[in-house]
Amino acid sequence: MKKLLAAVIASFALSMAACQSVESAKVDPATIASNGEAVAVVQCTALGLTAIFHFITITEASLDTVVNKMMVAEAKALGGNKVQLLGAMEMPKHGLIFMLAGGIVNLPPAMAMGIAVK
Repeated sequence: MKKLLAAVIASFALSMAACQSVESAKVDPATIASNGEAVAVVQCTALGLTAIFHFITITEASLDTVVNKMMVAEAKALGGNKVQLLGAMEMPKHGLIFMLAGGIVNLPPAMAMGIAVK
């Protein structure tokens, strides 16, 4: 029974680890106001996995991940040279209130949205 419980917990943790999503839509440059020729609108989301009040990071979800790795890569794949960042958010992991909200297992999100421009 203990082995089954350990296997279920391990499979759940691995299935939840490294959840990343990138949504994009190509746009007409004349319809979007931006600092350059707009190519696409890009939205990136990453879910991390932390344990024991964010002390143990199993999978990281940070602004570095969503902006530099996911968003810039998607913008370049869509034909853009740069990203005009419109918004970004990462769940804080420091501070007493945020640590207590972390609980035993938590899925801290990080999100960013922007416009890919030429």
